[in-house]
Amino acid sequence: MTHAFVFRDDTLLCHQTSDGWWPLQVQLPQSAPHSEDSEHSPTYQIGRVALLESLAPNHWLTDSSPKNSVEFGHQATKTDGFTSDPFQAHPFDSDTFTAQSTSAITDAYALAHNIVLPTITDHSGYDFLPYRQLITQLPIALSTQISQAIQLLRWQEDTQFCSRCATPAVHTKTDERAMVCPVCQLRQYPRVQPCVITAITRPNPKTGEMQILLAQHRRHGVQKQPAMYGLIAGFVEVGESLEHAVVREVAEEVNISVTNISYVSSQPWPFPSNLMLGFKATYAEGDIVIQEEELTHADFFDISNLPQIPFKGSIAYELIALVAHEQGVSL
Repeated sequence: MTHAFVFRDDTLLCHQTSDGWWPLQVQLPQSAPHSEDSEHSPTYQIGRVALLESLAPNHWLTDSSPKNSVEFGHQATKTDGFTSDPFQAHPFDSDTFTAQSTSAITDAYALAHNIVLPTITDHSGYDFLPYRQLITQLPIALSTQISQAIQLLRWQEDTQFCSRCATPAVHTKTDERAMVCPVCQLRQYPRVQPCVITAITRPNPKTGEMQILLAQHRRHGVQKQPAMYGLIAGFVEVGESLEHAVVREVAEEVNISVTNISYVSSQPWPFPSNLMLGFKATYAEGDIVIQEEELTHADFFDISNLPQIPFKGSIAYELIALVAHEQGVSL
């Protein structure tokens, strides 16, 4: 029996439980067409992907790693034949919960193949919710799997033609994820865009309290007060090491130099298809001069007196929380 998450762009079909909103999985009928199973498949039919297992962080955490103390006491429930929790396990410890292999479909695919979805009304207990809203409460492995689904479904939609000769592309007959051109045989794979994001620290020149560099980004648009501050981040350029990218992005955006660059952790981020690579670094020298096309303000803030920062579940929050943890401060 195959179950699938259901997506509408960057939103996910969810069911409201006693513990809050939770991703819903619908049963896929055995007769549902799937181009990967066909010997004579037409142009690849978008809207359905198989998701790989997503491992819990305890597979790579060390004994000294800060632990995510959030547990999810969600119970498995079934309503109208739909399963809101296909994992059959609780409570959910974000560091130990592993998301098993499953599938993902779009609501358009469900409609085209007569897959029944719950009716959404003001009081139905079902709704499509943004991934950004869900990430604050989901186990890390499940959040990663949902990110995987968003990126793969978007890749399918954006890769229906050969980028070399414009012939309609078809899905490869092998187990690998690839679109292949039947004319020139060009293979197109899902692309990941590496981005560096860096927590830069220094002691407060007057008090000695540890500070962290935070910046207000123009990409957040016009903001209500208090404005949100994040970390310095940017895409890795061709021919550039990750460490080089850290040095360059910091210099470009705030005009300072850093040292003691060390890798911390990573996070897939499906906006649009990024892999965020988190680093820590120490301020070396220079006065802050912001890149006005990217930032509206940047400064060093005492760990005990931070402005509004990114939401829990984002790697920016985790890096800031790590610096605070090292100073004995809880966010």
